Parts: sequence; C-alpha cells; structure tokens
Amino acid sequence: MEVLEIEEILQSFRIIIDTREQNTARAKRRIKSLEVPTERTVLDYGDYTWNADIGGNPVYPASGRLSPLCVIERKMSLDELAGNFTRGRKRFEREFERATSNGAKIYLLVENASWEAIMMHRYRSKYHPNAFMASLTAWIARYNMTPIFCRADSSGALIRQILYRDLKERLERGEYG
Repeated sequence: MEVLEIEEILQSFRIIIDTREQNTARAKRRIKSLEVPTERTVLDYGDYTWNADIGGNPVYPASGRLSPLCVIERKMSLDELAGNFTRGRKRFEREFERATSNGAKIYLLVENASWEAIMMHRYRSKYHPNAFMASLTAWIARYNMTPIFCRADSSGALIRQILYRDLKERLERGEYG
C-alpha cells in the first residue's frame, strides 16, 4: 500500500464505541477528548475499536455485531477490575476467550490505577493483592493482553493513540490491500 493511500485511509479514522459503554458525564468527557468521529455498535468483546474506509467502504459495517482485531477494554478503577476477576470472572473470561479465538489484540486500560496500587492494596475490594497480581499477569500471557494504567482524564487520548497506531501499523504491513 502506498503512503498516499495510507494517509487517505487514516483521514477516515474513527472510533467505534460499544453500545454497552454507559453514557455518563465522565464518558461524555472521555468521548469528547477522543477528538475524532465516533460510532456506536455492539462489540463482541472490548469497549473501543477503530474503523476506517478502505476503497470507499468501512472495514467494519455500521450494523450488526462486530468482532474486531484490536480492542480496548476500559475499566474505571481497580475496584471494577477486581470485581471482574472475582464476582464476574466467568463472563470476563468468556469475553477474553472470544477475542483470543478471533486473533484480536486486547489492551486493558484501567483508569486511576497502577501496579503499586495493586501491591499496596489501594482499592476497596477484599481481593488479595497477590491474587490480583497473579490474575492480571496470567491474563497478560494467556490472552496476549496489554495492561495500561492511566488517569481518567488521559484515557480518551490514550484510546485514540492506541487505536490509530494499530490501524496505521496494519496498513503499513499490508493487511488491507
């Protein structure tokens, strides 16, 4: 694919947001900070992915359920993630298994979090830090998942950058054309 063609495709870059991502005031701020057009549809896994037009057609059609090749699963806190690893573990595992079986790259973005906060048990759950660390690091290996910890006010910019770079790298490798 030629550089000009890649640049043209990248200009059509937009972000797809799963319809289950709640429309709170915090979410509205995050979406505004994406600074690119957005679409809403049901994703089989993850909360955010990219879309772009190649040859005048979107990579992912606007209707139907999508199983994208790159997703960001966003959590608002370590408390939410601890709940996914405990009470909601089976559902969370199924989501990651669907992504893995489709060959998707998964980024787990956790707002207001750090490795140190896990180790120092700076979250409300009774989930033991050793168990939390074991689950998180096992999922890195098991699901080719990359964890990213950030402040809530920078999550939109990170989502945009990660998804844009994923699309750009795929285009430069010739995955689309």
